[in-house]
Amino acid sequence: MIRFFRRALSSWIVLGLFALIMIAFIVTGVGTPSSIGNLAGASSDMIAKIGGEKLNVGEVNQRIEVALQNVRQKQPELQMPTFIKQGGADQVIDQLVAARALEIWARQHGIGASKRLVDGDIASIQAFHGPTGDFDESVFRGYLAQKRITEAQVRRDLYGDAVRRQLLIPVTSGNRVPSALVMPYASLMLETRHGAIGIVPTAAIAPGAKPTDGDLNAYYGRNLAQYTQPERRVIRYALISKDQLAALPKPSDAEIKTFYDANATLYGGSETRTFSQVVLPDEAAAKALAAKVKAGTSFADAAQSAGFTAKDTAIGPQTRAQITSLATPAIADAAFAAPAGGTTAPLKSALGWHLLHVDAIHTANARSLASVHDEIAASLGKQKVDEAIADLVASIDDEISDGSSFDDVVKKHALKVVTSPPVDSRGQGPDAKGPLGDPTLQVLLKTAFEASPDDDPTVETIGNGALHALLKLGKVIPAAPLPLAAIRDRVAADFEHERAFQAARAIGQAIIAKANAGVPLAKAIADSGLRLPPPQPAGGRQLDIMQAGGRVPPPLALMFGMKKGTARLLEAPNNAGWFVVKLDTVEPGDAKTAPGLVEASRSQFGEMISQEYAEQFANAIQDSTGVLRNNAAIAHLKAQLSGSGPQ
Repeated sequence: MIRFFRRALSSWIVLGLFALIMIAFIVTGVGTPSSIGNLAGASSDMIAKIGGEKLNVGEVNQRIEVALQNVRQKQPELQMPTFIKQGGADQVIDQLVAARALEIWARQHGIGASKRLVDGDIASIQAFHGPTGDFDESVFRGYLAQKRITEAQVRRDLYGDAVRRQLLIPVTSGNRVPSALVMPYASLMLETRHGAIGIVPTAAIAPGAKPTDGDLNAYYGRNLAQYTQPERRVIRYALISKDQLAALPKPSDAEIKTFYDANATLYGGSETRTFSQVVLPDEAAAKALAAKVKAGTSFADAAQSAGFTAKDTAIGPQTRAQITSLATPAIADAAFAAPAGGTTAPLKSALGWHLLHVDAIHTANARSLASVHDEIAASLGKQKVDEAIADLVASIDDEISDGSSFDDVVKKHALKVVTSPPVDSRGQGPDAKGPLGDPTLQVLLKTAFEASPDDDPTVETIGNGALHALLKLGKVIPAAPLPLAAIRDRVAADFEHERAFQAARAIGQAIIAKANAGVPLAKAIADSGLRLPPPQPAGGRQLDIMQAGGRVPPPLALMFGMKKGTARLLEAPNNAGWFVVKLDTVEPGDAKTAPGLVEASRSQFGEMISQEYAEQFANAIQDSTGVLRNNAAIAHLKAQLSGSGPQ
């Protein structure tokens, strides 16, 4: 059961089969992968054929780049070769093939998504919202241009996602797991285990003889990777900011007045009204109630005679827009045309016939141009500065495209150049004791380590866009082992520590052997020949261990993978020694005493089963649609991306 649980958690659907691979970096804010926008010359070799439609190398390459950038949000040090080795590329290909098969199958069976639905999905993406918090087309266009993807790419992914939702939601919904499956698992979560934990510290081992030159040479050779300095790069950059502008642009009074007039609703005051409302099902009843009010009956009394209490009729303060959304524009116009204390004539909406009574009118004071002049001037001034910087950046981009070098641009625009010392991909300098203190360099590291010395300089955006940097990669220093002579003392210390660590392991194994033969753990430790601390009692519930996550000591977690009465050896972190762990008792749990846990477990299993159904459904659709993979092209692409094949 536990194996099933773990397998479900690693399911390729759980890991994002039906997430949007292309626009994920928009939603999450991941930077633009280096290959996006540079695929014009990509090979059109087929990676796979799904239902007669080709999946080409160019698209797969692009998607793998984006997937890597998403993973780097949590693992910034991850590089493409490692990503490929860990199966990242294979998973992306599986995702693309399955997603495309679902789309083809849906199309064959008349299932699609409307343009309006896709428009709504686009409008819901936070990255495309403007200063008002609503979708802004100019922001949308600018963002896509910055990320170097097309609207068609975004729309295709959103369309496919909408189609896949239509197929998968019915498959994965409403799955209830029987108690016979849930109860044993829930009871297992309540199981309690007790035992003891001891340790054989590496530091408890007496120092041995000083290592000979032969010892050090052999140890150095076996651990060459440990003493290899990673590739380092010299990075040159120059900041581009408002300091490069000859003069900061300022808005004219005419521009300020134009902005004020264009935003009259913002500065001209606003009106809200407090209403009471009655909605009747037919026109005759509405007209009868209106006649009572016109004859002098109060609106409250007339509404009460129709069966409405004051609580039923009160809708509180409303703006014109709010009334429009509740009813219709015509009803909103009538409600805001009526005087205080007045009642509208009956008007129809989809809900019925409305009568609104104006209980009170509230008008916000308007703000004069003089009172907001400085506020508008500051806002427009910032906008003008941003536009001027954007124009400067565009001009520099054009100069680079026309063949200007880094030094040419720096000289023309009087930019101040910063040249870093050789740093690795984490920004660590030659002493490798920690990152450099330059925060700008930290931002530029990723791009610098994706570039080559022959590449043209690039302009990189920093932060919210108020600052840019002209970037050029300088010298690349390949990875190389440090000479043994330069680090002899370090290697000697490592050798002695490793020797003591292995000696501690041998002692720990002897203790474990005695404990498994029936000797009490405390006595086995005492008889080890070393002055070791006595074992300490330890234990807990399975549920508490799971809820604690990574905060659980590894020896305690090990107890829940052991058999009762056995002892095991566990390596301590950083080669600090070896834990000896003995499990003495196992107390079964009873899920009948924890109905809440049973339902939580049922919910977890329901999600896993739904995911399993979705995976099997997707596999069946692939079988139905027909999938042919080009394994040679896949291997060639992975070799290229890993840097181990021809480019």
